[in-house]
Amino acid sequence: MRLKDKHIILGITGSIAAYKAAILTRLLIKEGAQVKIVITPLAKEFITPVTLATLSKNTVLCDFFHHDDGAWNSHIELGIWADLMLIAPATANTIAKMAHGIADNLLLTTYLSVRCPVMVAPAMDTDMYMHIATQTNINLLQQHGVFFIEPPSGELASGLTGKGRMEEPENIVEHVVRFFTQKQRFLNKHVLVTAGPTHEYIDPVRFIGNASSGKMGYAIAQAFAQAGAQVTLLSGPVNEQIRHPHIQLIQVTSADEMLNAATQIFDKVDIAILAAAVADFKPLKKENKKIKQKDKNLIIELTPTPDIAATLGKMKKKNQLIIGFALETNDPQKNAHDKLIKKNLDAIVLNTISDKHNPLGNDVNQITILNKQNKSTEYSLKTKKELAQDIVAYTEMLLNE
Repeated sequence: MRLKDKHIILGITGSIAAYKAAILTRLLIKEGAQVKIVITPLAKEFITPVTLATLSKNTVLCDFFHHDDGAWNSHIELGIWADLMLIAPATANTIAKMAHGIADNLLLTTYLSVRCPVMVAPAMDTDMYMHIATQTNINLLQQHGVFFIEPPSGELASGLTGKGRMEEPENIVEHVVRFFTQKQRFLNKHVLVTAGPTHEYIDPVRFIGNASSGKMGYAIAQAFAQAGAQVTLLSGPVNEQIRHPHIQLIQVTSADEMLNAATQIFDKVDIAILAAAVADFKPLKKENKKIKQKDKNLIIELTPTPDIAATLGKMKKKNQLIIGFALETNDPQKNAHDKLIKKNLDAIVLNTISDKHNPLGNDVNQITILNKQNKSTEYSLKTKKELAQDIVAYTEMLLNE
């Protein structure tokens, strides 16, 4: 009974995967949850309210009011009652409406009213799921704190094979259980995360930098916030966006600005995850005016940027934890471990660049985490959002050692 006394709103939308909602309802109740179901009008074409009401032992809600006596179905009361709203399956149409605040059915008005976390299990054809519009809507909802259960690849109702089928009910339940058991695991912890590149300006329009997108750092910040931590995110110039009540975003440009912000904050944090790809060099002198093109070669004298990881490593107290990042092209594990020891880190996340894979700017990555004893933990190729969850879990393990 891992979900004993948990109140869950199960939202069901018009997808062929709606038949799985019956199994999902049964499994949630078996784990001790109380389940109230809100269904869209189109979903009734795929599964009957009678079936769901029998399984949940609650009236299934679809309309704003009862047609026989005019009694109102209060989405406000539902929102106050729930500990979690789980929408499974969620169609592209419903996801789009959620992202843009459209409230044309009871499920959507309930979503806009709930005070609890929201979890979504998408279900649609692979082309619909991968479409830029759907991915944009998913990203927007994630920025608003909505949890997504990534759909696996498999055979789809269209006859195609690809990503988009709803996760199996047994796995969805495990996500829900994990959410409730892990939600508060970093409660009262303050986490500093650095993300993105730094830009070291040569003149007012040109700079030295790199191709870091900030996706990994932003995903880590989101994952820690979802686990209950208070997060300060120090970000270099990126196109990523983030919005969460537990995340304070501080935007910086140069390595000096990031160092200054990090050292001011560090004394107050419990954990620092240094995912930023800080430029190694900056111009010794920045020109005040744009450098004009010349026929002869331009020579720019460079000087090292401050070493943020080493500086924080010297400041680190016994009750603080620092995890750094390393991007290597040759002898990666040795170089990464040497960096860990030299900078007084507790662990280091190793990225590698090869002809086949470059993590910079990519949505996926393959990492290895090394500890002080040079013990390595390897992770398969995953999305950066999935790896962020792995890094949070690894951090928890270090705290418990």
